[in-house]
Order: sequence, then structure tokens, then C-alpha cells
Amino acid sequence: MVTNTTNELSADQLRRRSDPTSIPYDTTDDVPDPTGVVGQPRAVAALEFGVGVQQTGYNIYALGPSGTGKHSIVTRYLEQAARDRPTPPDLCYVHNFVDPSSPRLLSLPAGIGMDLRKAMEKFVDEVRSALVDAFESEEYHERRSAISEVFKEMSAKAIAAVEKQASEQQLGLIKTPLGVTFVPVRQSKPLSDEEIAALPEGEQEHIRSTLEHFGTEMQRVLRQASRWNRERRNKEREMERDFTRLAVQELLDDLTKTFADHESVVAFLKHVREDVIEHAREIADLDDGESKAIAALLQHERTEAPVRRYRVNVLVDQSASTGAPVVYEDNPTYDNLIGRIEHFSQFGTLGTDYSHIKSGALHRAHGGFLVVDAIRLLRSPYAWEGLKRALQAGRLRIEAFGQALGLISTESLAPEPLPLDVRVVILGPPHLYYILCAVDPDFPELFRIAADFDDQIDGDDDGLAGYLELVAMLVRHDQLRAFDRTALARLVEHSRRIAGDRLKLTARMNTITDVLREAHYWAGTHESATVTAEHVQEAIDAREYRADRQRQRSLEHIRRGTLKIATEGAEIGRVNAMTVVLWGEYAFGQPAQITARVRLGSGTVVDIEREVALGGPIHSKGVLILQGFLAEQFAAHYPLSLSASLVFEQTYGGVEGDSASAAELCALLSAIGRVPLSQAFAVTGSVNQHGEVQAVGRVNEKIEGFFDICHERGLDGQQGVIVPHANVEHLMLRADVIEAVRNGQFHVFAVEHINDMLARLTGRDAGTRDDGGDYPSGSVNAAIETRLRHFAERRRAFENPGEEESGNGSGA
Repeated sequence: MVTNTTNELSADQLRRRSDPTSIPYDTTDDVPDPTGVVGQPRAVAALEFGVGVQQTGYNIYALGPSGTGKHSIVTRYLEQAARDRPTPPDLCYVHNFVDPSSPRLLSLPAGIGMDLRKAMEKFVDEVRSALVDAFESEEYHERRSAISEVFKEMSAKAIAAVEKQASEQQLGLIKTPLGVTFVPVRQSKPLSDEEIAALPEGEQEHIRSTLEHFGTEMQRVLRQASRWNRERRNKEREMERDFTRLAVQELLDDLTKTFADHESVVAFLKHVREDVIEHAREIADLDDGESKAIAALLQHERTEAPVRRYRVNVLVDQSASTGAPVVYEDNPTYDNLIGRIEHFSQFGTLGTDYSHIKSGALHRAHGGFLVVDAIRLLRSPYAWEGLKRALQAGRLRIEAFGQALGLISTESLAPEPLPLDVRVVILGPPHLYYILCAVDPDFPELFRIAADFDDQIDGDDDGLAGYLELVAMLVRHDQLRAFDRTALARLVEHSRRIAGDRLKLTARMNTITDVLREAHYWAGTHESATVTAEHVQEAIDAREYRADRQRQRSLEHIRRGTLKIATEGAEIGRVNAMTVVLWGEYAFGQPAQITARVRLGSGTVVDIEREVALGGPIHSKGVLILQGFLAEQFAAHYPLSLSASLVFEQTYGGVEGDSASAAELCALLSAIGRVPLSQAFAVTGSVNQHGEVQAVGRVNEKIEGFFDICHERGLDGQQGVIVPHANVEHLMLRADVIEAVRNGQFHVFAVEHINDMLARLTGRDAGTRDDGGDYPSGSVNAAIETRLRHFAERRRAFENPGEEESGNGSGA
């Protein structure tokens, strides 16, 4: 006799309905916006703490499945927190007049950086004109000429004095391409070499000594003239400095007054004043001596180079900002995070200066928050190491990627580093967070806060109210048609279905947003002013249709007999297991046959999937648990003497998970006891060593997968599924399945123990041991135990041939 050890579920137990009358709004137009973050209290608490704590190292890793709104929630929360924070300073680089290879960093109040840049641009435009006007003035030329005349007169007098003395000694001064020289003169005419040779020896000696004396004297005068010439140039240079000071005094004094409250700017302007005075002729383009061709080629570079260093490179402009910045870097490469130094071409060579320093995301986020994606960050070469180094040092140093790696040693700029003040938030999946914790010792020190985003929201009254507010906000954000209460009720049901739990709602709002948009579209095709439940269902069905090609192909293979799945009759050692196939983000149920074979052996259960490396570790664990159950349940007093094999028939890929372990145990027990199992049922559930059937995932898709096969072949009222009782609260089945159950054409049973599952599959009582430790005659367990005892006796007979075999079990 079959005992009622299973609980058949009614149609009302297969889905939690959402009554439209329970929705307190007529349409989403009546639903207020959420006042806070919906359904993520733990993550919000972590964000609040991470934003509020001031110590270093409290950066945040926001972990959670994709589609849970991590990015939007984090950004929205940070923007709200940033409003109450002070606006960070402008960041500017200027020329370092002491060490040009190390540009100076100016940190100025918001807006001052651009003011300084514009002021210096104006100064650059005006300084050359001011200098040209000064150097072309009549006063300048008069003073320059006066200085020149003084020194010319001094030189002329000194040379004239020597020339007069030489004339008294009958020597004349002549000029040659090599300089000046003295020659003997008679009657106002220079003597030739022949005439000198014809003179008496004494007179020749006098001429030679006189020439030597006045040559030496002239050299002395010329050296004195050279010193006077240098003095002349110094006086002219000093005069130029005086004119330059007067020319730029008003310009620089105005600048100094404008930025008097900023010491770093005043110091910079002081260096600018000194540099302009030093390079005034270059700036005014007064150098002479170049050929016209070269002058034309170098004209721009010659006049631009000196004043280029007076410009201001505004790295970060906060003039339009209010509060702290929130920067999301969607391409977190090393250069995009740290900044870079660009180069320019100059006469065939590459050059650079402070004006070619470009900001990185960390510069723009200084004083605020930086948000990056974990996977993109780790995929970018050296970006993770560069970010860690900046956070650890508390200083942001810009250097070329190759220099940071020590791969190149060419001379480059070394800009003054920025004392970094930033809170970094990394968005990523949970598994990556745990990997980084395990393999990178720096990670836990730098990212002490884990903001854990849940993929489910509690479906209680508060959670549902917040959920409706979130849906209404999304509808308004995308400017969709209003959703009426029937549509909202259907969305709530669909959300529970995605969550796989009657008591939860999915937090994967990207999927819900897609349904909202598509329902809006279908409402438009029907010219409906509002979106109703029918339009939501149409969107859900359309999404299913677009994604279910593989499911339909699988059904076709079963319908044509390519994949063998029985839905009637009874077989020994054969059971229908319910599995699920993941195809991208789409999941569908697909039944599979599990078969078992047993024979005399040494107590091993061979998992064929594992032997051929198609079984995953969790599946292999489930099979090993079966061995433990058999030994405890049936072989406590004698050795387990069978050899069994289990296999998923017609599977050509990997098998993972333990949700088929209950089905495998049923097939194994059926093969041992030679008890047929009904093929009209499919089963799912994991099992422990005590025989308790445990919950599994994706139970809705699994049930619907077997239902679709039975429906195609024709529902006869005998077919059904057996699921773990713990999965009852996860059931959110399709309407057609529920209707078939309501009409008695299909059945859903919930069980708690493997004996309950066996009883339903075999149509016989599984049996429990009596006070004497025996199973009832005719029960499934009695048949199993009898066969196992027989195996044990046969094994003992083989191992001890002299002993007489005993027992009443049937042969193998």
C-alpha cells in the first residue's frame, strides 16, 4: 500500500499572485519618487561610513551582481554627499625658473586658476609690445648713443695719443684687415722694406725698437678699449634693464595687486619679472646678425620661446563647480588616471615643457570622489599599480608609463607632485573582490570598505512600497507611458519570478527597465494611453520568444526522438532529472535521463561524468554523498558489496551542480532493488547523507522544461514533477502550468526525504525499519536491502571459497 508521504501542491501554491487592488495607486503618475536608495540598506550604510570617515585607506569597493544599479546608486549618493563639501582648488602648472625640468604646481582657490591664466595670456600679448615701444623710443636711442659716444671718445683719445707719440718718432699708423700697425715714415710716406734695408744698421735698429715699443703700447690701448667696450655693453645692459623695469612695471604691478592674496602666484610673478628683465632683447626680438633666411625660419620660435614660459597650464578648472567633484573614469588606463606629459615636434626632434602636462582622473577628482570599474581597471596595463602607488604615497606624481616601469631613462619632466586628497570607489563583481583580498596584500589596506549590493529586495510592505516608487521613477526618467495598477501588479509578479523567491523582489533593475520600455512600446502599438498588464505580459512573452531559440531546438530534438526522454511507463534504474541550461543570460529547463547499473563489487559508485572529466566538483561531491547514504542506510552490519555506475545520458558538455543528486540516488536504488520508476515524473533536488532532500536553484525553469515536453506529447493527468519541499516558497510558475495543475492534467509534489520521492516514483511504500530493525515486506527499502545482503554473501563466497554461501537474495 502506498502511503501519502508526499505533499501535492495546489494551483494556488505554485505562484504568489499580486492583486491589482492591493496597489494603492491608479498609475505611476501618482507614485512619489523614492526618498532614498531602495532595498540596499547594507550597501548604503557602507557608503555612508566610507564617505564620512576621514582617515586614509578607507576607499570603497562596491561589490554586487551586474544590473543591481551599483553605478547609479553610488554616483547618486556621492553627488549628494559632494554638495556639502568645499569646492577643491584649481590645479595649475607653471614654469620653474630655477629648475625648468621640474614644473611648479600651484593650488589656487576655485576660479583663480583661470583668472591667472587669462591674466598671463594678456601679459604675454602686451609685454613684447611694451618692450618694443621702450627700445624704439627716442629717449632709449639717445641714452644708448650717449653711452656709446662716451666710450668711443675714450678709445679714440687713447689711440690718438699713441698715434701722436709714434708720429714724433717718425712712425705712421695704418689699418689692415688684421688690425692696426705702425710703419716708419719719411717725408709723409711709408718706407718700403727695400728702403729700410738701405738705411744704416744703427738707424734700422732704432726703427725696430721703436716699432716694437709702439706696437706694445697699441696693444695695451686696444686691451683697454676692449675693457671699455665691455663696460659700455654693461652700461647699455643696465640701461636696458632700467627701461625694461619701467616698461613692464605697470603690467606686473597690476598683476601682483590682483593676486596679492595668493603667495604662490606672487612668487611666480616675481620670477617672471626677473626673467623678463633678463631676456628683454629676446622678447623684443632685438638680436642682430642673422641671415634673412634663418631669421624668417626662426622668427616665430625666437619670439615665442621666451614668453611661452610665462603662460599658465590650468590642469583642473573648478570655476564652474559647486561642492566636491564626482568623477567617473570609464577608461581607467594608466595615463587617464595618473595624467601624462605630451610632446611636440621642433625642427625634427621631440620636445616638451610644462604646458604639455595633461591631467588625469585623479587630478580632476582631487578633493572629491573617483569612481572606476574594477574589470576595466585591472585590464589596463599598470593602471592598478599606478593607482595603488598614488593612494599609498598620498601624492600624485606624473611620469611617463615607461619611466614608471623603469624601461626608459631618457630625460623628461618631473612635475611637482600633488598632495592627493581623494576617495576612490571601485565597482566590480563579488568574486573579484575576494580574489583581490586573497592575492594582493595592498588591497585590504587601501580598500577597507566593502559596499555589498544585494540582487534581491525584501518583498514586505515597506520593500514593495519602495519598489513601486523606484519603478515609477524609472518610468518618468525614460518618459514612458504611465503604468496602471494592473501593470504594476504584473511587474511585481515578474520581479518575484526573476528573483526566484516569493518573498523577494529582484534588484536587477536593468532587466525590469527593459520590460518597462518594451511594455511602453507594445502599449503604443495598441494606441493605449496607459500601460496595462496585457502590455507587460506581451513584453515578457516577446522577450522570451526572442531568446528561446535554443529551448525550441531542444524541444524539437526530444519531439523527434533525437533526445530520448520518456513521459510514460516505468523503468528500472532510469529516472527523469530536471536540469537547467544557461545560454548567456537566458535560462531554460531541459530534462535529462539518468541511468544506473549495479553489479557485484567492492562498494564503489562510479560517476561516469567525473571519469571522463565532464563532471564538475560539486556534481562529483553529490555522487560521493550517495555512497555515504547507501553505507549508512543499508550496510551498517555488512560490507557494501556492489559496483555501480551513474551517467547522464545524451549529454555532450559539462555537468555541474548537485541538484540531480536525488534523481541519481533514486536511479541507483531502483537498480539495486530492481524496482521500476515511473517515467511520467521528473525530479530535482539535492540529497545529503541522511537522505534529506534539499533545495535547488532555478526550480521554476526546471518544472516548466518537463511540463513543455508533456504538453507537446499530450497531458494525460498522470504526469508531474517532484521537487524539494524547501523550494515551495520559490515557486512562481507560468500561467499555463498553473492552469494544467488546476485542471488535474499535471501534478507538482513536494518532498522532504528520499523515501517520499521513492514512494511517489515507484507506487510502493518506501518502508521504515521496525523495532527489530527490519523493513516491511514488499517495501522498496526491503528489496534494496535484500539485494545488497545477497551481494555481500556472494562477495564473501568469492573471497572464501570453502565457506557455504547463505542468504535468500536473488542473483545479480
